[in-house]
Amino acid sequence: MKAKEPIRIGVAGAARRGGHFTDSLKALNVVVAAVCDIKKERLEECKAQMGAEEAYTDYEQMLDSAKLDAVLVATPMFLHADQAIAALSRNIHVLSEVTAGVSVDECKRLVRATKQSKAIYMMAENYIYMRPNQFVQGLVNAGMFGEVYYAEGEYIHELKQLMEETPWRRKWGSGIRGITYPTHSLGPILTWMERDRVERVCCEDTGSHYVDPRGEAYAADSATMLAKTQKKRLIKIRFDMVSDRPHAMTNYQLQGTDGAYESARSHQERAKIWLRGVNADQQNWLDAETLMLQEAYARHLPEVWRNPPAILHNDWHGGGDYLVLRDFIAAVRGEIPCPIDIHRALDMTLPGLMSQQSILQDGAWMEVPDSRLW
Repeated sequence: MKAKEPIRIGVAGAARRGGHFTDSLKALNVVVAAVCDIKKERLEECKAQMGAEEAYTDYEQMLDSAKLDAVLVATPMFLHADQAIAALSRNIHVLSEVTAGVSVDECKRLVRATKQSKAIYMMAENYIYMRPNQFVQGLVNAGMFGEVYYAEGEYIHELKQLMEETPWRRKWGSGIRGITYPTHSLGPILTWMERDRVERVCCEDTGSHYVDPRGEAYAADSATMLAKTQKKRLIKIRFDMVSDRPHAMTNYQLQGTDGAYESARSHQERAKIWLRGVNADQQNWLDAETLMLQEAYARHLPEVWRNPPAILHNDWHGGGDYLVLRDFIAAVRGEIPCPIDIHRALDMTLPGLMSQQSILQDGAWMEVPDSRLW
């Protein structure tokens, strides 16, 4: 579509997650043509809050009636693939929340729909856009880590109460053994390991030590996946939404021949970095935040983070929601290639799905399909 034309977008799941994009949609001058949610009692409030033209309780009716260019799928995880497919079949562009799908079969159908559609599909993996992760990306691109060969990601987020408020999480998040929510951890890592994908995984867990209010055990407390990439890099992912402890949702480590990075694990800590070209003393870390502020290294941040608009300081997920939406709109307008297209989305999704098969086979290594071959 023409660059000057306003994007008409529908927001599915407007009463909860979709509403978090309200400020970003307004800042980007997007026309919210419609909001949709099954919570009928909240719809008028959502419509007013987002300045929407129309409101629907039926998703497909919204697709057929609201004259949409694009849809933001911010519904429960098990709906993402089918709702994306429904929009793509109507040539409506899709920005889908994570994960792309909850089964390999869903992912295959999603690839087929994307290939047959004139519209684009993008997954809204917002952790990639967080300032520290973008800084590491810039340093990797500049060659300052040398050859990158190892990384870790952890998503540790105790959500037992939220799982009672949103029962789908109880089933799809903590009711299945393995890594059910991998993309926040894998997303930044695979971006740092550009042009690489996970080829095989194995997974084990700790068993279950907690029960829900009905006395039913969660599938497991903490699961750990090892992943080997096409370029023989090694990745370790830990996932835990059950264990009682402080949250630590943005934990990363990266190791290269000339550099190492360890993110801050809490608000009381600072991210650490060692780069041979900056500090040859291997006994001491540098403060990553201090390095980010120095003019010589700030240039490795994208321009939007060097001169950030006010919304980045107040937006959800460390500014990630605004930036992922900004890039989606730019991709719809043909200004940039889609940054997290269907195959990159499945590079982040499929390893988790295969970890669930591994854990049922005593941690056996499982091949991860390459969606590009489907």
